[in-house]
Amino acid sequence: MNFMLLSSALEPLSSISAMEHITNIVMMLAACGAFLIGFKLLSENMERIAGNGLKKLFNKTSNKKWVGVGIGAGATAVVQSSGVTTVMVVGFVNAGIMTLHQAASMIMGANIGTTVTAQLAALGSSGGSAFDISIIFISLLFIGVMMEMFFKKDKIKSVGLALAGLGLVFFGLDIMSDSMKVYTKIQEVQDLLSTLQNPFILLVFGIVFTALLNSSSAVTTVIIGMADVGLFIGGVDGGNAVLYVILGSNIGSCVTALISSIGTSVNARRASIIHLLFNVFGTILFMTMLLIWSKGVVGSDFYQVTFVKWFSNPATQIAMFHTFFNVICTLLFLPFTNLLVKASTFIVREKAQKEKEPWEFVYMDKRFLTTPTVALGQLKKESFRMADMAMESLRTGFNGFIEKDLTAIDKVHENNDQILKLSEEISNYLVRVSASGVSFDDEKEVRVLHNNIGDINRVAELADNMTKYTRREVKENLSFSEGINEKLGAMHDMLHEQYALVKQIGLENRTDLIVQSDELEDKIDNMRRELVAEHITRLSQGKCRPENNTVFINLVCNLERVGDHLNYVVHSDDNV
Repeated sequence: MNFMLLSSALEPLSSISAMEHITNIVMMLAACGAFLIGFKLLSENMERIAGNGLKKLFNKTSNKKWVGVGIGAGATAVVQSSGVTTVMVVGFVNAGIMTLHQAASMIMGANIGTTVTAQLAALGSSGGSAFDISIIFISLLFIGVMMEMFFKKDKIKSVGLALAGLGLVFFGLDIMSDSMKVYTKIQEVQDLLSTLQNPFILLVFGIVFTALLNSSSAVTTVIIGMADVGLFIGGVDGGNAVLYVILGSNIGSCVTALISSIGTSVNARRASIIHLLFNVFGTILFMTMLLIWSKGVVGSDFYQVTFVKWFSNPATQIAMFHTFFNVICTLLFLPFTNLLVKASTFIVREKAQKEKEPWEFVYMDKRFLTTPTVALGQLKKESFRMADMAMESLRTGFNGFIEKDLTAIDKVHENNDQILKLSEEISNYLVRVSASGVSFDDEKEVRVLHNNIGDINRVAELADNMTKYTRREVKENLSFSEGINEKLGAMHDMLHEQYALVKQIGLENRTDLIVQSDELEDKIDNMRRELVAEHITRLSQGKCRPENNTVFINLVCNLERVGDHLNYVVHSDDNV
């Protein structure tokens, strides 16, 4: 019954049968699905391929505005999604490791980077030429699938899937174009498109359509596909009509960042507002210009006397306007990032926020999970922050022993509770990263971090052992030979010196310091042997009380074991 109703509704359009209409609609929907899946496949695998490069790129946060624009544009061009970039920027701001001024320039760059997709789509359009270049792109679908099937290396598989994704994007576009071609000959469809000229309705359509598809690139690419087969919003002589949809798509692209900022810090919400303000102000500026520079006002349309004259291919005209809009807006607003920041500060007011607990993340943010390699880089920073806390526990516990200070016991216990909670948080996120289908290299990094967390927890436990020796030392009124505390202090200082090297090796990839760290660890081992041997000699000579024996030897051995666990962190790559 429903089928019959649909058939009768479609019948008046032309002599084409209702079944052909239904087939075309189904093919367009299927092609749209293939197109969107292709985008997702391309974006996800480009993230994997460029993982370390992307991590290094975002670590180069700079106060220089044009550097920020370049980083934002480069990252977005790589992952083929301004949404991914802006969400990561919101995450960095939320973690407190990127300022609003840095975020503003990167967001502007992301808007430029997202236009690369439209340029590729325009390049793949036929433009009336005999040779359809999209065939080359579509062939990448087969090549990419073959690479994924027959190669074993994860990197090559990711390259294959990225190529397959790109091929699928153009395959979907090609099918959509073929399905839409039939409607170019149907006068009713052309008449319907010709009526779509209200600038504000088209603007809202662009906003809503982009919000639903979650990608301004996808919307622009679909419009390019329509133009390529001769379906023009506003009609063949529709003036600036199609440009209003493009303007709306830029505002609609802000939805992802706005949703992502829900429940984040004040500054993270401000970063998403900056993204919205940038696109809204740019749209108002261009909207005003297009409304004035139109046939009804000055006798000619901006679109017709510029891009239509400059480029013969309608697809190229739309892609170029998309790029033009974002580049011009960046040039205009980049000098005024301070005003954008102030506006966002006015809109999102500061509220009294609860101070973060030590176990809560400083560098990591759940938004980074969309980019596993970046997430792992942030989790590594969190693991070394946890190591800082463990070494502080060691210092507190050791000093408490030397000074016979019982108040140090509670301090160590409180700090270790925070360390345990932080280790659980890091471990939980490592599991989530691993479950997201990461590459072999990233999975290896996950295992390394799991091992490191275990070693850092062991350091905190060894610091807790110090409190037990302090308690016994005070209870039994133990005292050690003259000069022993100084030697123990020297051993303790060497551990902190070793940790400083370990931290540089881990966070800055200073592999040249590994030998120096190993040598220091050997010195700590030798020092333990010397201290134990000297202690046994003193016992045999009656210079040391026998009841000191257990506490002293355990204390020295615990200090030496801290050095071992720090060494395990340095060589964790060798053990996975």
